[in-house]
Amino acid sequence: MSLSQIDLIVVIIYAIGIFGLAQWVSREKAGHTKDTSDYFLASKALPWWAIGASLIAANISAEQIVGMSGSGYAIGLAIASYEWMAALTLLIVGKFFLPIFLKNQIYTMPQFLEQRFGPTIRTVMAVFWLVLYVFVNLTSIIWLGSVAVTQVAGVNQDVALVGLGAFALLYQLRGGLKAVALTDIVQVTLLVLGGLVVSYLTLSKIGGGAGVLGGFAELTRRVPDHFDMILSPDNPHYKELPGIAVLVGGMWIANLSYWGFNQYIIQRALAAKSLPEAQKGVIFAGFLKLLMPVIIVLPGIAAVVLAPDLAKPDQAYPTMMALLPTGLLGLVFAALIAAIIASTASKINSIATIFTLDIYAKLKGVPTQAEDAEGNRARETKLVLVGRIAAVVAIVIAMLTARPLLGSLDQAFQYIQEFSGFVTPGITVIFLLGLFWPRATEAGALVGAIASVVLSFLFWFPADWGGIAALNAVPFMNRMMIVFFLSLALAVIVSLARPARADSNRITMEGVSFRTTTGFNVAGVIIILILIALYATWW
Repeated sequence: MSLSQIDLIVVIIYAIGIFGLAQWVSREKAGHTKDTSDYFLASKALPWWAIGASLIAANISAEQIVGMSGSGYAIGLAIASYEWMAALTLLIVGKFFLPIFLKNQIYTMPQFLEQRFGPTIRTVMAVFWLVLYVFVNLTSIIWLGSVAVTQVAGVNQDVALVGLGAFALLYQLRGGLKAVALTDIVQVTLLVLGGLVVSYLTLSKIGGGAGVLGGFAELTRRVPDHFDMILSPDNPHYKELPGIAVLVGGMWIANLSYWGFNQYIIQRALAAKSLPEAQKGVIFAGFLKLLMPVIIVLPGIAAVVLAPDLAKPDQAYPTMMALLPTGLLGLVFAALIAAIIASTASKINSIATIFTLDIYAKLKGVPTQAEDAEGNRARETKLVLVGRIAAVVAIVIAMLTARPLLGSLDQAFQYIQEFSGFVTPGITVIFLLGLFWPRATEAGALVGAIASVVLSFLFWFPADWGGIAALNAVPFMNRMMIVFFLSLALAVIVSLARPARADSNRITMEGVSFRTTTGFNVAGVIIILILIALYATWW
């Protein structure tokens, strides 16, 4: 498959337009120089629509569009639980986590850990996150993006990989988070429209004269096994999505860690102009998450009927794009590029944020604006420069390591979940204890974090390499839940055995309220009712 001249013109117009818009919103008033608040937190002035759109744009990229569509091809609708349960998780984040973070003027998640526990846990977790973001998340975004670009446009994959990474870097290099967040409403609009076009045309092709609804009915009749939300133990993909655990088990660990304590996601909400604005933003994102499976999972399921002999499941979405007529293909391809660029730029900016504020500034003993009310201009300018350099280094490393790490995998989305699961139980433990249990200590938090990695490795280690077969057979989602409770128990025991100094906790709960507006509560109830209806229908 290759793009026609009209399709190429559409893509070029998008690229020029979105790059120009990013530079336009990045401009500063005359005489003002960007400081760390401007660059890393968009001057703490984001409105709700930018927060909600940016949450989705940061989240939905090639790893979701290509990877989750591939999992839809291999597994079915059950993979949509990652999207639908995220909507419920966002309600919890908005109601219980954001009030504490915003009241304490948190810039980064490692910063919260230092103010709550102490400096060691900040450094340890900052390094954890940097490794995870660069070698798992950033590499997967640009790798899967390059796969899609190669299949659709016919360009060399290495050229596509470098092109995507370089464009995303330059797109946000000047303006930082402001450039990313304030353009994401355009990116998300294009993503949703493009995804709906793919779903519409694939279902129409399956339905023939019966239209979209007829096509959906025919799809459920032809592949009924792909419409089971809760997989039974005899399902060949049970190990990836182990039945009821997607509702009451390990998926909660992954979702709370990702949406509540993940820098490149939560950074948008931390940049809100106010708490109510941040809460409206997460509600907006929650409704968008309910829509996502229609855009990214349904085309993968449709490919089972329309292209049953694919070599790899991750080829499903690009193959469905081949059905698009000239012009529309360019629009949908631009939507795919938009998702890749937005997510890559978000990840790059968050890597730069953590490196600059949690590693470099701490090692050099440089106070950031968040810690120095006077905000020395020269010092702030230098930190912004360090952030830009870190962004360049991060994307170069990702480009060089993407092929060795991901080139031989069939379902990259499952790879991402598997290896993120090494650290997510520990992250969830230390943040939940830090937020809601005053007696938790830094020693307990460190033990919980380290135990998560060690225990997860014991479960993961293959039996034919000398591992324990019974542990290796545990589905990774169940593994996350088991590791979570074991790490939690160890963290609690160590915290009780080694009490912290009275002044070690600098997180204040004074003035923190978990009361939410009527609008938030009504919207939350609507989301919950929609989820109940979805699971009742496709159980």
